[in-house]
Amino acid sequence: MAAALPFFLIYFQHNRPHRKFLPDFAKAFALGATLFLLPFVLLSSDGLAMIQSNPEVTKIYRLAVPIGENITVYLVPLVHLLILYAAWRVRRLNFDLLCAILCIAFLLIVLMTPAAPGWFVWVLPLLVIYQARSDRIARALVCLFSFLYLGTSLLAEYAAQSSLATLIGAPLTNMLPRGLSILHTTLVATGLVLAARIWREGVSRNDFFRLSRRPFVLGIAGDSGAGKDTYSDALTDLFGTHSVAKLSGDDYHLWDRQKPMWQVMTHLNPRANDLEAFANDLVALSDGKPIQSRHYDHQTGRMSKPFKIKSNDFIFASGLHALYLPILRNCYSLSVYLDIDEDLRRYLKLKRDVEVRGHTRERVLGSFERREPDSAKFIRPQAAHADLLFSLKPIHPRMLTETSDRHPLRLKLVARSRLGLSETSLARALIGVCGLHVDMVTSADGAEIVLTIEGETTGKDIELAAQIICPEIFEFLDTSAKWANGVGGLMQLITLAHIQQALTTRFI
Repeated sequence: MAAALPFFLIYFQHNRPHRKFLPDFAKAFALGATLFLLPFVLLSSDGLAMIQSNPEVTKIYRLAVPIGENITVYLVPLVHLLILYAAWRVRRLNFDLLCAILCIAFLLIVLMTPAAPGWFVWVLPLLVIYQARSDRIARALVCLFSFLYLGTSLLAEYAAQSSLATLIGAPLTNMLPRGLSILHTTLVATGLVLAARIWREGVSRNDFFRLSRRPFVLGIAGDSGAGKDTYSDALTDLFGTHSVAKLSGDDYHLWDRQKPMWQVMTHLNPRANDLEAFANDLVALSDGKPIQSRHYDHQTGRMSKPFKIKSNDFIFASGLHALYLPILRNCYSLSVYLDIDEDLRRYLKLKRDVEVRGHTRERVLGSFERREPDSAKFIRPQAAHADLLFSLKPIHPRMLTETSDRHPLRLKLVARSRLGLSETSLARALIGVCGLHVDMVTSADGAEIVLTIEGETTGKDIELAAQIICPEIFEFLDTSAKWANGVGGLMQLITLAHIQQALTTRFI
């Protein structure tokens, strides 16, 4: 239990969605340790000494290398610590990786503590898991290793019997140590081959391990009021705040709102933003390094004090100019542009800036006219660089003036993909599972796919559709992922399909 505990602690440290289960695990482990130690404490006044003097425990100190007169290096604890370090170096662990690394750790202990059935009991279920998931060669190796281990243990036990010579005769008794050594050598060779195969198949070739070795960077661009923050928050609800680092382009405005420069320049002008710092911080986060950033408060129009942002498994970089610079576009694993209907954008921006940010209606309307030239010049051309474009449109234009509690705003979603995706499976799931109307158009060269989706659906139906379309991505999601209803959930679903595809291309 003591040998396995550090691996579980590393697992909880490197698997953020499951970290919340650590208190329950600690309680269960404490209960198990108490029930295990209680008999020793009750039967003896020095129960811990009994455990330490157990033959199974003392065998881990037999394989040692003396260094100098008073220093000895114990090889079994040394190898165990090296495996622990290797587990720590795995950036993110799932349960399959934990089982593979635990199997290697206990397998090596078994090889270095001959004829120790106690250690073999620990590695046996892990070998069964590996055997069930691998090929015939793996099953043959596990069976061979088990038979060799059983034969070695029996011969070692017989060799220790004083009456063995009378049973098989002195010549055979003299040959037994050499035969036992040859058998154990074969056992060690088989075990090392098994450990190498488990590391290769269970760790280095594990899809989750290969996909999560570096952060996934998502770039989100769009005009003011296009819904960049809403879209980013919806994706964060899936992956969890513990797995996402956010970088907002608004935090890189050069001046506070009170500065006179805003009288001659809008936020949409790249020169009004420190895009060089935005790019440098994005590169640092992509490289796994923390950054110092500030937050722009839209209510006060001022910047906060610098604070630290740590890199994470997923990095969401959103902003007016998220796709403006080539260096930014090169950082993204997937780039998205929100090309919202202009009338709908004005409607939503008025609703947000007046009701949430406290601006006057006249001020917001005036900003539309003042920003239009910069929007046409600097923002909308970025759509040409996006892998995925989302466009929200009202079912009918008059709905923008007739919305109420009894008649909520109904939208349709147009998704334009330039990467290609499992469009047939996606359309079938949206129609069959979600009950939506889907029109699909593919360009002549197959380079672009346009999906027009109408109808109402629930988050539960969208989650079920996601399990059909992109099941592999669920290992990266939070254990309590929140799926949105309607078009928000559809954007979550289509984005996840593209994220899985982008992750898969890392194998190429």
